[in-house]
Amino acid sequence: MANLDFHIVTKIRERIAQGGDRIALKHKVNQVWQGISWTEFGKSIDSLSLALLKNGIQIQDKIGIIANNMPKWTITDLGALQVRAVTVPIYPTNTAAQTRYIVQNADVKILFVGEQDQLDVAISIFDDCPQLDWIVVLSDEQALPDLPYVVSWSKFIEQADSQFQTELDDRISQANEDDLLTLIYTSGTTGQPKGVMLDYANFAAQLKGHDLRLSLSESDVSLCFLPLSHVFERAWTYYVLYKGGTNCYLQDTMQVRDALGEIRPTVMSAVPRFYEKIFSAIHERVSKAPIHKKILFTWAVNMGAKMAQCRQDDVKPSWLLQKSHAMGDKIVLKKLRELLGGRINFMPCGGAKLDETIGRFFQAIGINVKLGYGMTETTATVSCWDDTCYNPSSIGMPMPGAEVKIGENSEILVRGPMVMRGYYKLPEETKKTFDSEGFLKTGDAGEFDEQGNLFITDRIKELMKTSNGKYIAPQAIEGAIGKDHYIEQIAVIADTRKFVSALIVPCFDTLEEYAKELNIAYQDRLELIKHHQIVEMFEKRISGLQTELAKFEQVKKFKLLPKGFSMDQGELTPTQKLRRKVINDRYQDEIEEMYTDNPKAKQENKKQENKKQESKQHESKSKQPENKSQD
Repeated sequence: MANLDFHIVTKIRERIAQGGDRIALKHKVNQVWQGISWTEFGKSIDSLSLALLKNGIQIQDKIGIIANNMPKWTITDLGALQVRAVTVPIYPTNTAAQTRYIVQNADVKILFVGEQDQLDVAISIFDDCPQLDWIVVLSDEQALPDLPYVVSWSKFIEQADSQFQTELDDRISQANEDDLLTLIYTSGTTGQPKGVMLDYANFAAQLKGHDLRLSLSESDVSLCFLPLSHVFERAWTYYVLYKGGTNCYLQDTMQVRDALGEIRPTVMSAVPRFYEKIFSAIHERVSKAPIHKKILFTWAVNMGAKMAQCRQDDVKPSWLLQKSHAMGDKIVLKKLRELLGGRINFMPCGGAKLDETIGRFFQAIGINVKLGYGMTETTATVSCWDDTCYNPSSIGMPMPGAEVKIGENSEILVRGPMVMRGYYKLPEETKKTFDSEGFLKTGDAGEFDEQGNLFITDRIKELMKTSNGKYIAPQAIEGAIGKDHYIEQIAVIADTRKFVSALIVPCFDTLEEYAKELNIAYQDRLELIKHHQIVEMFEKRISGLQTELAKFEQVKKFKLLPKGFSMDQGELTPTQKLRRKVINDRYQDEIEEMYTDNPKAKQENKKQENKKQESKQHESKSKQPENKSQD
């Protein structure tokens, strides 16, 4: 049997034995945060395990979870792991077709669902999944249909039978790091999703690596708001619980701003978009402030940046810098940190590249963002920023135990105990994903600097080539433009085209506020995005956001869209990545219009321009008598 020092079931049971009445989990009940003690947590996990055994779940059988974040998500997960079953997470926003494929492919026997939307999906696919025995509804407040295979959480737990305790004890004692822990289906931008096989040894490697790179304790409080169906938040939840911290579950991500103030977390995982929105909101507010407040803000952030540089270089700041920073922190920076609750020690960040300017800003205001890089296939983190010697434009240094090298076509290759076993039922796909030396091909191109920092230079599979023969990395352009707080989504178009264009979904909350300030009248969003003042505003902002891009990379034309890209329409993956082929097909007319000399569009533009000229002339005439009287 394999070494169980870092087996997640073993480590969580140790914490439960030590925890007693301390709070392990928190969640909102009727808008009030309530705690679940370690003892209660342990009893719930054991009850779920016994109920699974009563229902005949065998070693390495599959159970599925399709639900938003809640304590019962983790209780179900760990209850399944205790009986050596395999947990299959499914995004709560998945369509019926996507869910059906995963349930069928993974041979899921019991499917745990969260709320009405997920219950509806589960019921709609039940007859197509002959191996599926039960649908268990996690929310006891959820009304249940009169169907023999649908049962509430409380009714399912009532099946926990003490006569299965010996079998549960045996399965726990026989725990093996070679067992499969989970199947996580990668969303994939093309084709069907693939089930990534991760075992206990994969997660054990991450626990060990995080211990060497991070500092977490029983006093830490983490806000769990990224989806647990994604490897990033799930692995982080394991780590928080393994260290004895308190995990706070946010079921409705729209309430994250309130939760930050209520929970005041010390740590939390987030994606770059989270930081981009805060960065943009702060700078937009500052742009409207009086000049003396702008100067004070800039000075304080500069002092913070200098202090961050000292920490990065591991040198002691001067007495003057310390005093200046203390003053700037008291007047400005502390208030900015309060936006995140005011107690953050550090924040893991992953899922995409974080813009260097935004990364530096958060370090300057005293939020220790730890940008990481990884994949589902690597059990999340491969590299992350160190506290010192990191480069903000990098994706950090490799984690302990991760062997990273640069292969053909500058591809980043990874080998180590955190790398997946392979893709479920797909031996040929698995074979193609590894090179002859057992290194995983990431699909990202990169390079190292002299200090050992890793940089992503391109996404190999997503490079576009213009008709002029220039290679374009769309994600870099989307990152540069998409950080603007007036932009919610952006899809770059360039492949086989003579120049780069983009489909842009505005952030309508911000845009409608802007329109209100300018007294712009409009009937609906479609009319709003066609208004010449709105189009001109976007032209100006997009131009300013592209100064660091090469001329051939810059977006020459764009089209504003009245509604966002969505999973329901197949335009986004569950991890919010663009399905470019679907978008290109769906918006073919809009795209062609950007590359066609359209007489009708030209005529409309000319008409708008004439109106503007007439308006200017009218303003000029109305001012003349006033000027004469002043003379």
